[in-house]
Amino acid sequence: MEGKQPPSGSTRQQQATAAAGGAEESSRLPARVGDAPAAGAEPEAGLFPATAAGDALCRPLGPSQSRFQVDLVAEGSGRAAADEPQKPGGQGGVAAKGSEEAKGRFRVNFVDPSAGDESPAEHGGGPEGGGVSFQNGGDTVLSEGSLHSGGGGGHHHYYYDTHTNTYYLRTFGHNTMDAVPRIDHYRHTAAELGEKLIRPSLAELHDELDKEPFEDGYANGEEGTPPGEADATYAADSKGIVKFGWIKGVLVRCMLNIWGVMLFIRLSWIVGQAGIALSVLVIAMATVVTTITGLSTSAIATNGFVRGGGAYYLISRSLGPEFGGAIGLIFAFANAVAVAMYVVGFAETVVELLQENGALMLDQTNDIRIIGAITVLVLLGISVAGMEWEAKAQIVLLVILLFAIGDFIIGTFIPLDSKKVKGFFGYKAEIFTENFGPDFRADETFFSVFAIFFPAATGILAGANISGDLADPQSAIPKGTLLAILITTLVYIGIAVSVGACVVRDATGNLNSTIITELTNCTTAACKLKFDFSSCQKTECHYGLLNSFQVMSMVSGFAPLISAGIFSATLSSALASLVSAPKIFQALCKDNIYPGLLMFAKGYGKNNEPLRGYILTFLIALGFILIAELNVIAPIISNFFLASYALINFSVFHASLAKSPGWRPAFKYYNMWVSLIGAILCCIVMFVINWWAALLTYVIVVGLYIYVTYKKPDVNWGSSTQALTYLSALQHTIHLAGVEDHVKNFRPQCLVMTGAPNSRPALVHLVHAFTKNVGLMICGHIHMGPRRQAMKELLTDLARYQRWLIKNKMKAFYAPVHAEDLRDGGQYLMQAAGLGRMRPNTLVVGFKKDWKQADMRDVETYISLFHDAFDIQYGVVVIRLKEGLDISHLQGQEELLSSQEKSPSSKDAIVNVDYSKKTETDTSKAFSPPSSEKTPGLHKEEEEDGKTPTQPLLKKDSKGPRAPLNLADQRLLDSSSQFQKKQGKNTIDVWWLFDDGGLTLLIPYLLTTKKKWKDCKIRVFIGGKINRIDHDRRAMATLLSKFRIDFSDIMVLGDINTKPKKENIAAFEEMVEPFRLHEDDKEQDIADKMKEDEPWRITDNELELYKTKSYRQIRLNELLKEHSSTANVIVMSLPVARKGAVSSALYMAWLEALSKDLPPILLVRGNHQSVLTFYS
Repeated sequence: MEGKQPPSGSTRQQQATAAAGGAEESSRLPARVGDAPAAGAEPEAGLFPATAAGDALCRPLGPSQSRFQVDLVAEGSGRAAADEPQKPGGQGGVAAKGSEEAKGRFRVNFVDPSAGDESPAEHGGGPEGGGVSFQNGGDTVLSEGSLHSGGGGGHHHYYYDTHTNTYYLRTFGHNTMDAVPRIDHYRHTAAELGEKLIRPSLAELHDELDKEPFEDGYANGEEGTPPGEADATYAADSKGIVKFGWIKGVLVRCMLNIWGVMLFIRLSWIVGQAGIALSVLVIAMATVVTTITGLSTSAIATNGFVRGGGAYYLISRSLGPEFGGAIGLIFAFANAVAVAMYVVGFAETVVELLQENGALMLDQTNDIRIIGAITVLVLLGISVAGMEWEAKAQIVLLVILLFAIGDFIIGTFIPLDSKKVKGFFGYKAEIFTENFGPDFRADETFFSVFAIFFPAATGILAGANISGDLADPQSAIPKGTLLAILITTLVYIGIAVSVGACVVRDATGNLNSTIITELTNCTTAACKLKFDFSSCQKTECHYGLLNSFQVMSMVSGFAPLISAGIFSATLSSALASLVSAPKIFQALCKDNIYPGLLMFAKGYGKNNEPLRGYILTFLIALGFILIAELNVIAPIISNFFLASYALINFSVFHASLAKSPGWRPAFKYYNMWVSLIGAILCCIVMFVINWWAALLTYVIVVGLYIYVTYKKPDVNWGSSTQALTYLSALQHTIHLAGVEDHVKNFRPQCLVMTGAPNSRPALVHLVHAFTKNVGLMICGHIHMGPRRQAMKELLTDLARYQRWLIKNKMKAFYAPVHAEDLRDGGQYLMQAAGLGRMRPNTLVVGFKKDWKQADMRDVETYISLFHDAFDIQYGVVVIRLKEGLDISHLQGQEELLSSQEKSPSSKDAIVNVDYSKKTETDTSKAFSPPSSEKTPGLHKEEEEDGKTPTQPLLKKDSKGPRAPLNLADQRLLDSSSQFQKKQGKNTIDVWWLFDDGGLTLLIPYLLTTKKKWKDCKIRVFIGGKINRIDHDRRAMATLLSKFRIDFSDIMVLGDINTKPKKENIAAFEEMVEPFRLHEDDKEQDIADKMKEDEPWRITDNELELYKTKSYRQIRLNELLKEHSSTANVIVMSLPVARKGAVSSALYMAWLEALSKDLPPILLVRGNHQSVLTFYS
């Protein structure tokens, strides 16, 4: 393309990678502007390279204007360096470095464009001068610190010694990686108009230089195309592509589509019914609607690059796929049926001419079908031949149409006597006055006349519909559409006034109507012009505005030209619709909103012509031509077009309302409120034209909208719907922040320490069961280990796991954080997660099943999380499943099993999937059994790769199928999905032993409100005295009824403080033995030192002091096994350990003793502030 800069200075082959330390960096600093120039150099060569290379900065350079020569610098580069002149001030001698630093470098020789046509090889520095040369597009700026003058002959050779095998020479003349702003950085990957270039990432500019920033030579792991190749490819591809300007592409199309049969056949009748004044008003009202829509279309079309798809593309990219998908389908269908309407209009005119000449083939209806079928076949041939042929046909038709209009205008000035009996007298004030007011007949009204005329004003999107074939849609659509509306409106008004001033409403066409003597009671304009058409009041006449549709033919200077105009108007509209429908349909299918229609997305040839869409449109049009019942179809089509106009107007209003920074139309002459009025007017006009067709249109649009919403197409177009959702959420969140919390509105807002959410599905699903549509749920994931690697994982995981949550229909957020250890990460999340009132108030963790085998420092950190949560007034929930929670080590098997179930035929190809490749210092270490730790091989492989996959890693297993799961793993896999199933008629047992504010009771109640849990009954267990059991039960029943919480049973346990069984006590003592300090058996200073180094150890004193509490946990476990062993889930008060008094090991022993060998159990402790109330 002429004037286009090849993006060579910033391709991936030429991207700089700084791989040396600070010392080398400083040696490459540019010379200061004030430094003296090199000896013998021209002044501008040393001081201002931009001046020396003037054209390189000011305008694109052609291949002959900017030439580089790249020489490989040998390891022993001392000689080459010695040959180069030194600059004063120590700024020269860039190449005079040690041989190891020069290794693998290149020298770039810049040959001054003014140096003539000599080969750069002749002026190369040293023997390697003829090494490598390449062309550059001229966006390269020289490095100030590396300009050297060449020897003699007036040629300037500028040498630049690059840092590695890729380079940047373009930002302000410095050797820097930073890229200057340019359009190629902002293109989409599949850019049609040029190659997408990738600017250096922040990591590449900012990270420490301990390794190559581009591991594979390309930023972000993306590969680029060398710019020369990209431009060559594009130039080759674009040779055969036809692109239209605003006149040929938009103006001509819109004018032809707006000027339809109405202009020649119905406009005179409308003037007869409504009069000149109201006819102009009808035209003006229609124009107001189309002009507002035209302004809205212009605004959307100039808010970014427009591809093919017309109205569908504009609406879908603005309002999103739901509205776009709905309107795209009906708009494409409407255009297809419109082809049939226009072709039948043409065929009817031809059949009338045949009838007048007695040349009918069969009968009138079948002749229309035959001529219509032949016509649509010819039009299909023109369309399939290519857009260029179609455009030529449109120009020919426009010329015929303009001649026909001119023929009518000329005819109005030539009133022949033979035409007077038919009501045409030329321009007369009497006729103008008489026809100025309305004369509605045959039950017509202003709105019925308006409904008949309005379809004549549609067609304004004819240009926009082929947006993909326009050279510059942003400029062409506004200019062409608005000018077409202006010209066609003026012609409509001009013809309405002309015909109203020339032709009377009624005429007999009989010469006997001439008046010879004055009539006293005759006051009509015809009487004043010596004609008496009063007989038309009694008998039916066939001439005049109200009685003949052929008035324009009669008035015209040459009647056959009007017939040609009718043919032109119908065929051009049919051709425009025949082209529009497939183009819109192709764009819709390409977006894959309706998966079943993907086959129609395929394009053929240089112009990507939708041949399959043409065939489909042809078949639809042919079908409706053969049906020939277009009076029923016409109002539906008009309403489909109006629905599109309404949504285009609404799109502009919606985008302006959303205040998205991305809404910046280049077209400024629009107003959001005017667009809203336009949308409302379109909806009103729909009902004016035909109320049942309007209702049908609404039903179809809403139905398609619901379907697309349900299917959730995987597209993201940055629609105004997203922008408005964000704005609404932001405003509501800010508003909510100013509202004080109230106990009635308390919701459990949970920070769930899941790690990777898909590694603990049971934890995620259970918490989701009581937070869904009720409260906030945030899945916290703490990344530990090397910061650089963790930061990389953080970004990939954020998108990956949020996608996983959405895919699994989890109404939750994913919040990763990097920290030195688990406790720090937990504190960061608890303090910073959430926004305003949307902040967590409850910490949910999985029980640390492997605590006895784990490093006790990890256990200390785990227990510290509870203390930290209580410190900042969080509630705490600990969830335990006897099988465990972490399935990360089984996910390959899970995927394998599900894939084999779905496709039995693919059992031979075994695929292993590892979803959660993480370093061993992840949160999984703190919360999971040892089996979840990754194998060294996997860990090593990830470190070498340096990348975290965003999708599951799929690897063929060369050893065939894996070994079957052992029993424990199979149970773990089964239990991980137990909360996704319907829970059946069972119980939720609530052991509300201590009053924590009511959270222990609220969670089970919320569970029972969900569909999967609704059949479960709540049983409440409380502690009490044996002699007060009935009293305690009644008191609790009263409290629950006041809270309006249904329960099936209340059980008072009077034997909680009974001593547990001896074997259970012995088992507890055996469990804590490895963690005891046994200070009585050691010297005092040794015991103190051990306690200081290992604070989690249990002292003898502590064990004795808390013996009663320890026994209570053992006893409660016995009672739980006795009463709740069959419950679906148990919710129980979590015992609290005093900070600094109870060691971590003892507290974990309590939790272990309390919850072992039970159904799923939630140990809950609220923050001791009321979350339930019985006040209204």
